[in-house]
Amino acid sequence: MSRPNGTDRADRAYDIVLLGATGFVGVLTAEYLAAHAPEGLRWAIAGRSAEKLERLRERLAGIAHARDGGPDAPAVLRADSSDPESLRELAHHACVVATTVGPYVLHGEELVAACADAGTDYVDLTGEPEFVDLMYVRHDTRARETGARLVHACGFDSVPHDLGAYFTVRQLPEGVPLRVDGFVRTHAMFSGGTFASALGQFARGPQLLAAARERRRHEPRLMGRRATAPPSAPRFAKEIGAWALPLPTIDPQVVRRSAQALERYGPDFSYRHYAAVERLPVALGGVAATGALFTAAQLPPARRWLSDRFKPGEGPSAARRAKSWFSVRFVGEGGGRRVFTEVAGGDPGYGETAKMLAESALSLAFDHLPKTAGQVTTAVAMGDALTDRLRGAGITFRVAAIL
Repeated sequence: MSRPNGTDRADRAYDIVLLGATGFVGVLTAEYLAAHAPEGLRWAIAGRSAEKLERLRERLAGIAHARDGGPDAPAVLRADSSDPESLRELAHHACVVATTVGPYVLHGEELVAACADAGTDYVDLTGEPEFVDLMYVRHDTRARETGARLVHACGFDSVPHDLGAYFTVRQLPEGVPLRVDGFVRTHAMFSGGTFASALGQFARGPQLLAAARERRRHEPRLMGRRATAPPSAPRFAKEIGAWALPLPTIDPQVVRRSAQALERYGPDFSYRHYAAVERLPVALGGVAATGALFTAAQLPPARRWLSDRFKPGEGPSAARRAKSWFSVRFVGEGGGRRVFTEVAGGDPGYGETAKMLAESALSLAFDHLPKTAGQVTTAVAMGDALTDRLRGAGITFRVAAIL
């Protein structure tokens, strides 16, 4: 099997190591790899409990052996986010490490540091701006030196939005100012990990702002071009026939960083990110709920109570996930053209997130990609290759209309 991005890592034992494999999304990611990865994949599952990992390995072996041409059963590695030495050893044995262990601001840095130092590609599911900014400041330079690609937010945060904006831009003229708006609709139960990360970020407002300021001091200025994700107010969006509520997520930051790195986004690019809600009472309720959650996050007893209600590592049944879906509609304008596109799929918080993480890791391991290093986005690191992979895996990228 060809490994175009692993030619300088031929002595490494594994193409992909999945850390946190026995958690809820970790299991789904491991099962996806067993069911869909190519024959010859050298991979391992890693975590704290050898017993749980062995049980999972037996299940994965059954999935892989039921296929014609599937991968062998994975190896089992013991590694712990609180044990830096185990993470360094893991990173030195892998070409790509994928991790589901969050909240990342609490449990993620040692692995990023290990991958940056070892020249190992890294993907995660974080939606935490503070973590991403801190990792840029502390580890981007070293990753550039070693050739490691550190790709955060490889799940529903922020693959559909980052690659969707990239896909939309590719339908618009080159060399002109462009504006893209993204409108998110979901029918799904959010994951415990996502909730824990959001709650933690709401409670860490000063730290989040400090990390953002520190990143701005380290980032080079964009010369001759501009890329922004301006704040916006709630509005009725005639272009989609729904109320648009600004989403306080990491997604617009990720899209802006892709636009900063890629000249295809034009000389002056802006992106706005919304939740699309058809009925005004529901929209008002959403605003109120977000405000209440933010307020509760500032109070330790309320924060602990909420954390106990939605714990990371837990999730809904397969039947419930099968009824879930997401749709992100984009409206792009520039150069006298207006384009409507859509990225859509099934259960965003679990099934599709596992798919996105797995395909991101496979893309870094095997696809012919642009030469990049350091902290990069999915659009910058994998772009068309990952888009094609996700399309082949059942996620829709389509042009609805061009005016």
